[in-house]
Amino acid sequence: MSEINILTIFRSTKVLKFYNGQEIPATGLGTWQSKDEEVYNAVLAALKIGYKHIDTAACYGNEEPIGRAIRDAGVKREDIFITTKVWGTDHTRVEQALNTSLQKLGLDYVDLYLMHWPVPLNPNGNHPLFPTLPDGNRDISQDWDFTKTYNLMQKLLDSGKTKSIGVSNFSVTNLKKLLNAPTTTVKPVVNQVELHPYLPQHKLLQFAKENDIVLESYSPLGSTDSPLLSDEVVVKIAEKNKVSPATILISWALWRGTVVLPKSVSAHRIESNFNVIDLPDADGKELDDLHKLRGIRRLVLPNWAPVVVFDSDE
Repeated sequence: MSEINILTIFRSTKVLKFYNGQEIPATGLGTWQSKDEEVYNAVLAALKIGYKHIDTAACYGNEEPIGRAIRDAGVKREDIFITTKVWGTDHTRVEQALNTSLQKLGLDYVDLYLMHWPVPLNPNGNHPLFPTLPDGNRDISQDWDFTKTYNLMQKLLDSGKTKSIGVSNFSVTNLKKLLNAPTTTVKPVVNQVELHPYLPQHKLLQFAKENDIVLESYSPLGSTDSPLLSDEVVVKIAEKNKVSPATILISWALWRGTVVLPKSVSAHRIESNFNVIDLPDADGKELDDLHKLRGIRRLVLPNWAPVVVFDSDE
């Protein structure tokens, strides 16, 4: 006789605690590639549904409509968690970049400020965000290093304009370089990276846990046109638990102890992405091993040549 499934779907209210004592809602709304009107409506819907965590970045170009949505939602500032990020062209002027983000968001502070990529770009190049060289490659500042950027970020903590600082798109190699830098006196609270069953990055997760760094999962559903939602193993586990494949993938991210940032501009999907289950360990372990069947697939891989950002997919 087959086992009867009695798992309950519930709203995601889990929180994780940073080593500095600050808490972060484990499920947040991702806003990458969300245009102004779309992101305004998405954030408004998310906050009304009960989300308490919104993730954005200067490079997304949507901080202003996100700020308007926060104000129009009528939520108390202290009841929500807001993250934004410093872009590569601002690595040498971090405080100025944060001030600009706060002005666009209409906020006095953010809860978390991240280094978007460990790659400093020419602040005086031919484009404010994506400066290029004549050969088409990115115009990378060769005389600057991300440890210098992080040192500037540390100084922001005393200003009260951010409660915590962290990084994004860091490998184990770059995390070690940052942690071992003589200028690093405040450990990053998080590392936000691409995480899903095709790119579980088990070694990175283990290293982060050993160093009290929380991993945040972006593109947890596999990004645009991802095959993850129709993967037969994911679908099988979803059908067994009587939920959608998206619910399974989000629940897996929480099961691993990571923050998860599903992105959507559809009010229906935003609500459904907030519903999770306590994923059975057997299902979680099967998803942990899915990459062994499908191969590793990194879906977000900008060209940072000659800088090597991802020296490993582990």
